[in-house]
Amino acid sequence: MKLDISIDRDNGVPLTEQIVTGVTAWIRSRTARPGSKLPSIRQFAADYGVSRFPVIEAYDRLVSLGYVDSRHGSGFYVADRQPANTPCQGSSDPRRAEDESGHLLQQFNHPGETLKLGSGFIPESWRDTDGIAQAIRHVSRTDPASMVDYATPLGNVALREHLQGRIGQLGIHADASQILITNGASQAFDLLMRYMLKAGDTIFVEDPGYYNLYGLLKLHGVKLVGIPRTRTGPDLEVMQAQLKLHRPKLFFINTVFHNPTGTTVAPPVAFRLLQLAREHGFSIIEDDVYADFQADPTDRLATLDQLEHVIYIGGLSKTLSSSLRIGCVVASHAIIKDLVDIKMLTSIGGSRFAEAVAVSLLERGAYRKYLERLRRRMRDALGSTIQTLEDAGWELFEKPVGGKFLWARVPHVEDAQRLVECGAPLGVTVAPGNYFRPSMEVSPWIRIHAAFGNEPRAQAFFRAAAALPDLRG
Repeated sequence: MKLDISIDRDNGVPLTEQIVTGVTAWIRSRTARPGSKLPSIRQFAADYGVSRFPVIEAYDRLVSLGYVDSRHGSGFYVADRQPANTPCQGSSDPRRAEDESGHLLQQFNHPGETLKLGSGFIPESWRDTDGIAQAIRHVSRTDPASMVDYATPLGNVALREHLQGRIGQLGIHADASQILITNGASQAFDLLMRYMLKAGDTIFVEDPGYYNLYGLLKLHGVKLVGIPRTRTGPDLEVMQAQLKLHRPKLFFINTVFHNPTGTTVAPPVAFRLLQLAREHGFSIIEDDVYADFQADPTDRLATLDQLEHVIYIGGLSKTLSSSLRIGCVVASHAIIKDLVDIKMLTSIGGSRFAEAVAVSLLERGAYRKYLERLRRRMRDALGSTIQTLEDAGWELFEKPVGGKFLWARVPHVEDAQRLVECGAPLGVTVAPGNYFRPSMEVSPWIRIHAAFGNEPRAQAFFRAAAALPDLRG
């Protein structure tokens, strides 16, 4: 059965999105009854003359949205119960939060050859794939059990000792038993939410900030209050006003090379933020996953507080490898003890193999050498991309001294969705700034990954966006 949908390879919309939209409309039109079988991936690709890759992604997306059921060994079928067409605005239903988060993630994973200018990932060609491969071979020879066994609950001892030394260089004093290895920062966030929050709690987050964090928090049924991010950190005047209205349980903050603005919290702001935490009795979750992009360390909140009111999150995934998924939580002994119990209940243990590979890279100096190269390349890319944007007439929120991200806008464009639409025909993918806001309000800003700023398609996009007509008044 060939579905009654249309696909246009020349309209600039990624094929995965077209397939998801077409199949969703077909199901909603009541043309197909619940339980109807969809064409196989191979058949769908043949019917529409496309590769199997976008079909696989589209079917996976339709399953996650609840429109389609996947039956192992049988195929894909129209789900018996369909999701609501128009969820209520502001709903706190965790399923809605999950859909929003999935939709955001989809924007960063378009198939094909589009330039993912808003991506959060370091280009593959910049990674130390040879060093990783060598470490994998070394671990496979010397520790074959790591390929089949769970890691210990706290994580590899040698890895925790290495991380202890690294955070020690930041002035954070903790022993190895205060460090819990996690499956990336996302698991660290999730464990802390399970431990510290209950449905209905009020949480302060940054606006703009990390979109996936918002999705996780909404899944836990908590209320998000956005605190504007300025060039020097959170807006303390707004925070003090909100503290008169709310009693937050936690404040989540990305201190160094902030995602998405690229800014770093200034010392006076850090000191005052800690004072407010002590005065009002809330804890701070400090996200420092971009720490290794910083060549000359600055004080963190955890440095100034020494883990009294601050819980520190770090890791290697943003620099070393997204696939190895090495994150960590650093906190008091009591908190780590409880988090270990939750980790064992929810995932039993981490990847002993990934942890062993990370140790090999750290012990042999491969990671240190790679970081030196990466920092130089990112610094050069930031400088050249900043110059290109300014020459094209763009406005920068700030000029970062390191990290990956630039937060930029075209001065006369008030809704970044226009920039998304401008980029699509040029083969450039960006996400509108509202994706980085806790309540999804319209924003003129977009996140730009500096590593891709010198690509010809990126430069064509910068010029085309700056030339968009002014629709104001």
